[in-house]
Amino acid sequence: MSHDLHESLRDNVRILGDSLGRTIADDLGQAFVDKIETIRAHAKRGRQGDSLQQRELIEYLRELPERDLLPVTRAFNQFLNLANIAEQHYRARFRRVEDYKPGSQPVLGELLARAEQAGNSPRKLVETLANMRVELVLTAHPTEVIRRTLIQKYDAIDECLTAIESSEDYPERGTRAQGRLEELISQAWHTDEIRHERPTPVDEAKWGFAVIENSLWQAVPDFHRDLDNLLLDTAGERLPLDAAPIRYASWMGGDRDGNPNVTARVTREVLLLGRWMAADLYLRDLEQLKTELSMWKANSALKAEAGDVAEPYREVLKRLLTRMESTRDWAKAELEGRNYDGGPIIETRDQLYSPLLGCYRSLCDVGLDTIANGALLDTLRRVAVFGVTLTKLDLRQEASRHAQVIEELTSTLGLGHYREWDEAQRQEFLLAELASRRPLIPRRWECSAESREVLDTFKVIAQEHSEALGTYIISMAAEPSDVLTVALLMKEVGGQVTLPIAPLFETLNDLDHAGDVVDQLLAIPGYRSLIDDRQEVMIGYSDSAKDAGQLAAAWAQYRAQESLVNVCNRHGVDLTLFHGRGGTVGRGGGPAHAAILSQPPGSVNGSLRVTEQGEMIRFKFGQPDIALRSMEIYACAVLEATLLPPRAPEPHWREEMDQLAKVAHGAYVGVVREDPDFVPYFRAVTPEGALGRLPLGSRPTKRRQDGGVETLRAIPWIFAWTQIRLMLPAWLGSGEAFARRLEQPGGRDVLQEMRNEWPFFGTYLDMLEMLLAKADVAIAAYYEHRLVDEPSLKALGKKLRHRFASLEEAVLDILQQEKLLENTPLIRQAIDVRNPYIDPLHGLQAELLQRNRDADGAISADLSRALMVTMAGIAAGLRNTG
Repeated sequence: MSHDLHESLRDNVRILGDSLGRTIADDLGQAFVDKIETIRAHAKRGRQGDSLQQRELIEYLRELPERDLLPVTRAFNQFLNLANIAEQHYRARFRRVEDYKPGSQPVLGELLARAEQAGNSPRKLVETLANMRVELVLTAHPTEVIRRTLIQKYDAIDECLTAIESSEDYPERGTRAQGRLEELISQAWHTDEIRHERPTPVDEAKWGFAVIENSLWQAVPDFHRDLDNLLLDTAGERLPLDAAPIRYASWMGGDRDGNPNVTARVTREVLLLGRWMAADLYLRDLEQLKTELSMWKANSALKAEAGDVAEPYREVLKRLLTRMESTRDWAKAELEGRNYDGGPIIETRDQLYSPLLGCYRSLCDVGLDTIANGALLDTLRRVAVFGVTLTKLDLRQEASRHAQVIEELTSTLGLGHYREWDEAQRQEFLLAELASRRPLIPRRWECSAESREVLDTFKVIAQEHSEALGTYIISMAAEPSDVLTVALLMKEVGGQVTLPIAPLFETLNDLDHAGDVVDQLLAIPGYRSLIDDRQEVMIGYSDSAKDAGQLAAAWAQYRAQESLVNVCNRHGVDLTLFHGRGGTVGRGGGPAHAAILSQPPGSVNGSLRVTEQGEMIRFKFGQPDIALRSMEIYACAVLEATLLPPRAPEPHWREEMDQLAKVAHGAYVGVVREDPDFVPYFRAVTPEGALGRLPLGSRPTKRRQDGGVETLRAIPWIFAWTQIRLMLPAWLGSGEAFARRLEQPGGRDVLQEMRNEWPFFGTYLDMLEMLLAKADVAIAAYYEHRLVDEPSLKALGKKLRHRFASLEEAVLDILQQEKLLENTPLIRQAIDVRNPYIDPLHGLQAELLQRNRDADGAISADLSRALMVTMAGIAAGLRNTG
């Protein structure tokens, strides 16, 4: 890593920080800025091991007048967001790898060369990329803490940094960019960073579409252009025109699992919004093409299509423009509840693609290849990826909701009680009805409101072209009947549209039985005829980790994938695994390249689906340059896993993992499920109770409003522990497992062998190391000191911190390192730079939580807002929060 690159990052942090300081001074005076600097200095010296400074920081924060608490939290929150901008800008400009580990993530060109050296022909490389199907599924999980209006300002700040850096020969440009930067930072400071209302599912979908409009619309053709150039150098040919190695789907407006705000009406509205926005974006492309394609030379096919005109390309494009304008008008009318009385609209991808392809072929046929492969090729690539809907919308619903419909139906028809039947009876009934030609559901059936909503969702499916929709995911799936039920409802209500149906296995028990369930499904002849020998299965990372602890869950996920690959191979069925990952380690997060290459061999066979959620969408796809690099990372990883798969684990490694997972699971459950003090401790020491007031997403923080931690969703569960820097869900249990093995003969040797030779285990340890470096037990201890009174709860906290210290010692022993992140200095630097700005927010949050509890939740509006800003700031500082 060159000295200049470090300097570039530091310079930009300084430029943004100085500008923020001037803005705050203009608003609140220099004396207030001096207070901020005093707090930061205490925090910085405290981080250098000065315990007196740590105490002085806490005392200083506690003595702040109430009027200062909100602006102080806002100042540190804003700085952390600006530091993120500087780091993201650095990554985009210098194409830094995700984990800042030199050589850990190859660029595509290097990988193509390596694949060719391994015996893959140039033709094989082109075919593999052409047939690759990586689908990135944008989800609205509530971890994006920053308002959209601020994200737009931050994007503009990034553009200013680019302008300043490139103005060396034009100082007046640099001066203008600096002035604009000051204006934007002032705008951000004077904008409320906390939403006043929870976003609706439609708001979330609009945010997802905005990412496509502002970033991916440009990044997608750029990615294909780079790929084409690589393939021309390597294989002498381009990627086929209709190939789309990386595509996009969405859950925003389709994920109704535990979210009563996502209704059939919402899903319909989001689908229409996608059509409207797609039409609007394509109109801009078509207008540009109509302006540029003024040529008169054309092949006979295009002349026949255009008629006797001087400019045949413009004629074809003019007709397309008319239909696209009609499409936009139709979608707008539908959204507004009006009747549409205009001309014919574009309903399918092919209706847009075919005329453009005709223009492309004509230009090539008459020797105008350079023009064909310009803006027209970019638009063809967009159509291949985005279709006419921007994304495919997935739908997700819990298995019990489908079973409820069938239960009500069988009761109404006098057939018995579906829920009382065993699995064999259920399958027999469902298969008979799937084969039957008569309708099962009475035309005027009076069912419950819950069942009516499920049926209305299938009616939306029936009204759509299949290319607008992705996969139907069944959460909490446990038996083949859960899948057959959805197939039956789709047949009864969904008309001619049949979507892929993916069972989601997410608890430890469900993961252990996933292979058996799919094996039973694929053995049913009636089912095989429905799926065209293609099966999708979703692996849940969040709930399995919450259920069993991270180490046991990771091994269960790995074994489930192995089992599913073997089952589908045996049945001759193509398997696509759908990974439900989050941003944090506790939810399967981490660098995409390492994560994909740590999967079992054969599980990534040219196809992969993976969720991208919350704040990670912005970090990976929020700007064109970052999105371009993210797509390259995914393409690299899937290509490598397909052509150069990782080695299978040795039998003795598997035995080691079985034992490690068993010990870790027992230790985790012993605390989280069996210690009567654990739930009271969690509620007392974390901001879990206040978290529900932070208007992050449209979904409730709990599946049920009654009950304990088991009802809490995995995201707020992890978010709450992250806020106090204990990060407990991602490590609890691992320490006992590693410590026990290290005490045994040969333990260290075999763990190091697995770390060095098995990507699954090596990646797990890398993620654990990063997690331990971000955690801070001293901060967790301060929350406990301020918020916990019960001696038994304090004793539990002390035990948890001791377990953490033991785990850190064990990890360093396995890695043979003196300190964490020795080999990834940029991550270490990123954490160290942020800590003096996060520490005051922790101190203020603990103080505000105590004041809130003392007042029974009736603190002033300013203090309540300050508490929410501390949550937003800590989340921004630690980045992968949910």
